[in-house]
Amino acid sequence: MRSPTSVYDHMRTSLNTLVPFLLIALCPPSAILFWYTNVALDGSFLQLFQQIQEQGFFKLLYEVWAPFFWGTKTAWSILAIFAALQLFFMKALPGKTYFGPITPKGNIPVYKANGPLAYFLTLALFLAGSYGLHWFSPTILYDNLGPLLGALNIFSLLFCLFLYAKGRIAPSSTDAGASGNPIFDYYWGTELFPRLLGWDVKMFTNCRFGMMSWPLLLLSFAAKQQELYGLSDSMVVAVALQLIYITKFYFWETGYLRSLDIMHDRAGYYICWGCLVWVPGVYTSPTLYLVNHPNHLGLPLALFVFALGTICIMINYLADRQRQKVRESSGNCTVWGKKPFFTLARYITGKGERKQNILLASGWWGISRHFHYIPEILGAFLWSAPALFTHFLPYFYVVFLTILLIERAFRDDRRCALKYGEDWEAYCKHVPYKIIPYMI
Repeated sequence: MRSPTSVYDHMRTSLNTLVPFLLIALCPPSAILFWYTNVALDGSFLQLFQQIQEQGFFKLLYEVWAPFFWGTKTAWSILAIFAALQLFFMKALPGKTYFGPITPKGNIPVYKANGPLAYFLTLALFLAGSYGLHWFSPTILYDNLGPLLGALNIFSLLFCLFLYAKGRIAPSSTDAGASGNPIFDYYWGTELFPRLLGWDVKMFTNCRFGMMSWPLLLLSFAAKQQELYGLSDSMVVAVALQLIYITKFYFWETGYLRSLDIMHDRAGYYICWGCLVWVPGVYTSPTLYLVNHPNHLGLPLALFVFALGTICIMINYLADRQRQKVRESSGNCTVWGKKPFFTLARYITGKGERKQNILLASGWWGISRHFHYIPEILGAFLWSAPALFTHFLPYFYVVFLTILLIERAFRDDRRCALKYGEDWEAYCKHVPYKIIPYMI
């Protein structure tokens, strides 16, 4: 008879295989079906389910995906040019040297902080190449989105396999290792900070490919609506809010390099496939829906949604910046006009070095431990709201984001409890709520 501990370990091992396997198997076709539902089924999941009932899931998937499963020459050319440009910008554009936080094994990642310049140059080149020099149509990304997702799926799955092997055979640092479960290791990754020829892989996949493709797709979607129906105020509001959010991201990029994604999530399918495929394929879906649904909100409603969305995005930025400012100054600053209250949390690195970190408990961070997730979710809702409420698809991203951030909040709290021990308990007494005051 098995002991309770062995049963628990067996269940955990099974889940660490089953859940990653399902996500690896289901997410790539899901990204394709999201695109198909938006462009061919009026954005209606009901129509998609009816087609699945009539034809069967695999037959429908084959009919939708087969024509561009391997991508197209145009799609691969677009991706190659875009990736090469971003890799060039990472190296060639000027930027200050930025040191990331020390890793569990005592390593300190080094970056070149030139995100805003790369972002504005990328947008300028797209607009100049399409509208100024007429090298390509501004609708090129919308017109080739299916083949682009097909090519990205193939590349990303193979790239994650390469990263898995690299982490096993030639890791870039001591922050690497494997669990012995190949499916889980492929999903989660085997390296924390893999580098190739001097390029940081996660900075490229997360910041310079996934996030950088997002605004270009928005511009292409807006151009397609303009071509088909004329530009609606709903499209203007949705695109404008997302551009503000993405611009905020690049001005805060060094802060993102201290986030859970970079500091603790390894470079595997979860992060790399997600940024290379899920971000362009699903994060943009509310605006893709608007291409063929040119809703007209009217000036008062459009301005209200835009203003409220801008406020949410700026609160999200100010909260992140507030914590970053306190940590960079070691607490020698003011928060909302007062000296910040914080907990000095002590921890020990993998090398046995004693370190400490500042856990801010005033300003936005005195409201809840993950307060910044609230305005981020509200901002996403508000740039989806111009799609109105005929179909659920434009709001899938908001639901996904909410689940993702809640799971991340619980995961981060567990990690901090293990890392900081009694100091974390003391901090939680000062800030007792996880996300929403008096609720979560």
